[in-house]
Amino acid sequence: MEKNTSYGTVFPAISVPLNNDYTINEQEYRNYLEWLVSVEGIGGILTNGHTGEITSLTREERKRVTEITVDQVGDRVLVVSGVNSENTNEAIEYALDAKEVGADGIMLMPPHGWLRFGTKPESAFRFYKDVADATDLDMIIHLYPQRTKAFLPVDLLIKMCKEIPQIKAIKQGTRNSPVYEHDVRLMHKVIPHVKLLTCYDEAIASSIIPGMDGAVLGFAGVVPEIITGLFKTYYDRDFTGFMKYYEQVAPIMNAIYESGQPSGEAHARLKAALVERGAFSSPLMKLPIIPISEEEAANVKKGIEETGLPNVNLI
Repeated sequence: MEKNTSYGTVFPAISVPLNNDYTINEQEYRNYLEWLVSVEGIGGILTNGHTGEITSLTREERKRVTEITVDQVGDRVLVVSGVNSENTNEAIEYALDAKEVGADGIMLMPPHGWLRFGTKPESAFRFYKDVADATDLDMIIHLYPQRTKAFLPVDLLIKMCKEIPQIKAIKQGTRNSPVYEHDVRLMHKVIPHVKLLTCYDEAIASSIIPGMDGAVLGFAGVVPEIITGLFKTYYDRDFTGFMKYYEQVAPIMNAIYESGQPSGEAHARLKAALVERGAFSSPLMKLPIIPISEEEAANVKKGIEETGLPNVNLI
């Protein structure tokens, strides 16, 4: 199998199975990766995203998750590691960790301090450029929602993509439909070399329609068959097939995201869905995320059953 090198693909933002002592269950994780890359249309793996509990993992754990991923499937798909830090120098260190273990690229998140205080466009530009220059790794920009102070407006994104050659894609998390559609159309015209990736786990079908090149989704790590099916039928202009996948995904989408955006609690429900599919033996999350309620677990179980998807028997 020839390795995919295009960022215009579906990247599952992977969950990480844990042992009872909160260490990484490495064998289950390797089995999980093999299953994901066996699904046609999966061309990359995103480690250390929010679904992968990046903010709860130590530096050593983040590096190890990426190292296992490269070792297991890096010869077949792109491996990209999320990077999150409150300062540039540390972000560079995390990115160099990913480079050391063989990652193809990083997905750089904004410092979370920006969510409260915001930042000047010049500071945002320099943050991404400094990390790119110091590591020379491919980069996906992690765009936060338009209503937050960490949002990067489209004129700044275009400038960054024109002047920072390492940027290969944008994880388009705008979550304001008119702004999202306007910016996607504009960027397709003026920076066509940069791939636009949806991250709308909670509204996946409608988010594809503006013409997304791919996706970075925690949801793609649970129901990859449906997510890739939605993309294929959309690009084939097979409306009947698209609507079939749309209806199939709704029960589990609602059970995990409860008509809201991804969150720590949604990630816990997502991991419970992986247990229901036979991918993980435990839904344990790193603290402080606590186990989901019996009602939530019942909804997740029902949601998986209503998709009609088979048990994958990876344990």
